Amino acid sequence: MTVPFIHRNPTKKEFERFRLILSTYQDGSGQQAAKDLQTLPGWRDFERSAALAFGGIAQESKFIFDVLIPDPKRKDVYFGLSCKMRRTLNDTRRTGRVTLELSNSSGTFWEQLGQIGINQQNYKGKPLEVAQALLAQEKEWHDSAGLDRDGAVDLDRSFYLALSWNTQGEYQLFKFSLQLPSPTQLTWDFPMVKNNGEERHGRRLRGQDQYGTLFEWYGESGGQLKYYPLVENALWKSEVFNLEPLPKNWQAKHGILKKAKDYFPDRWNNLI
Repeated sequence: MTVPFIHRNPTKKEFERFRLILSTYQDGSGQQAAKDLQTLPGWRDFERSAALAFGGIAQESKFIFDVLIPDPKRKDVYFGLSCKMRRTLNDTRRTGRVTLELSNSSGTFWEQLGQIGINQQNYKGKPLEVAQALLAQEKEWHDSAGLDRDGAVDLDRSFYLALSWNTQGEYQLFKFSLQLPSPTQLTWDFPMVKNNGEERHGRRLRGQDQYGTLFEWYGESGGQLKYYPLVENALWKSEVFNLEPLPKNWQAKHGILKKAKDYFPDRWNNLI
């Protein structure tokens, strides 16, 4: 038995199953509000859809991997999917890069920096050292779940799964390696900004490859570590797709009010 994404790319039927499952979250059950009582799928809906479509288990916790796919040949061994969803498909078309927010664990990042003598007073003078600590922490989170640490995840076949979308209703799915570029192969700085006519180092750490910005970290404003891999470096990508439109009578059959009435008829009727 072969597993989609692990041993091979998903088939057209497997991907269509994912698309249709994701499309169900338009019926009021999705995380993103839309017009006419409809909704759109959010990040949690994406995780659940990927798990259901590709034979995995949605973790719905703070575990480093959002979906675990069982290895059919090894008991209690899994492949990990780190799912990322952003409304940045238009940016991808403009820049050729996909946006992945790797983490926003500001407290943990600053704790790791503190262990090497870096704090908010001196970190802007040590961009490379900061970057090395941040990417080492991201790797450590993955390694802690791996087989070499008595964990249950086969890291060699685990990956990032990124879903990009836009307000025009277009979506695209990308697979990227967990192996991040070496920070020593990039150029790191805190870009200069103007404040009351004076230039100073901004709070954004930037890591650049030969083509542009590959990493950003906002250490004092949310702690987000963002990664912008090139589309051409994706291990796999889908075609751009749209959600399947709901049937015209979807609201009568599946709207939230209808479901509340159907699930709890006695209590609901007492409210009339």
